[in-house]
Amino acid sequence: MSASSASAPGRVNLLGEHTDYNDGFVLPTAIPQHTRVEVGPAPRFVLHALGRKTEFSLERAPEEQSAKYVYGCLRELQAAGFPVPPLEIRVESEVPMGVGLSSSAALEVATLRALRSYAGFELDDVKLAQLAQAAEVRHAGVRCGIMDQMASSLAEPGRMLFLDTRTLERRVLPMPEGTAIAVLDSGITRSLASSGYNERRAQCEDACRRLGVKALRDVTGVEALEELPDLLLRRARHVVTENARVLAALEADAPRFGELMDASHRSLREDYEVSTPEMDELVQRLRAQPGVFGARLTGAGFGGACVALCRAGTTRAAAEGALARYSGRGRLLVA
Repeated sequence: MSASSASAPGRVNLLGEHTDYNDGFVLPTAIPQHTRVEVGPAPRFVLHALGRKTEFSLERAPEEQSAKYVYGCLRELQAAGFPVPPLEIRVESEVPMGVGLSSSAALEVATLRALRSYAGFELDDVKLAQLAQAAEVRHAGVRCGIMDQMASSLAEPGRMLFLDTRTLERRVLPMPEGTAIAVLDSGITRSLASSGYNERRAQCEDACRRLGVKALRDVTGVEALEELPDLLLRRARHVVTENARVLAALEADAPRFGELMDASHRSLREDYEVSTPEMDELVQRLRAQPGVFGARLTGAGFGGACVALCRAGTTRAAAEGALARYSGRGRLLVA
């Protein structure tokens, strides 16, 4: 059997942060950068990634964190009834790591796509995303929602993917008329597995138990949160209001969409407490640039990237103007 290869994009989330594991609504788009995976026959499992060679078996997980994502995909395929022979796996990626653009989901989806092509598996794009999510949760130790994998599997650059993470209802929609996005790295690297991501998820689950609901998606107004202790109230308030912002964005023009992004960042900073001083400054610098409608952190937070909605044709100038005034070591990722 000859080798096969496939790729998958990273993603940037425009609105709907920390809502996916609460059965809520999200609005990501694919970025131009991709991860490419090639698989071929081998006497044993060998992974070439990040300049390292890792040999492993399906009976025991590799120790390297990056290898666990690939291992998890193989194990989840096997658990779903797909035979997985020994393979040589080669990974090349343009997707920046540690900045909130879903490099892990791009790796998982590209790996599963390459295996689908290599072995002729009958695996649709939604099921593929679900296996990718299971790989990250069960084998890489990150209790992520489904957004990143669905975006990497189904989203398109220049268009928004509206996703209901409970029902998996989805629509591909145009960006607000006359707009484009800029994505900037704050220069603050974070790791989901060792950050407060899992802690935030546990806090949301605690709030649900106290409220007697399955997920915060089922809370329709912030007044229902008043019985919660202050910390849980603020965490839940972010999720409830963020879901409302995603739904409002579906019919929003560019100025209104920008207002919703600004409000999202305030909520992530004050209620969910996942921003950093550097990210707050970079968002402020972006908002001050001509042609910028709104800006916010994107991804789980605790460092990483910021995204701005700009008037088409102004993205690079806005990004460069913000970076010139930024006190940190940021860089332009998408414009």
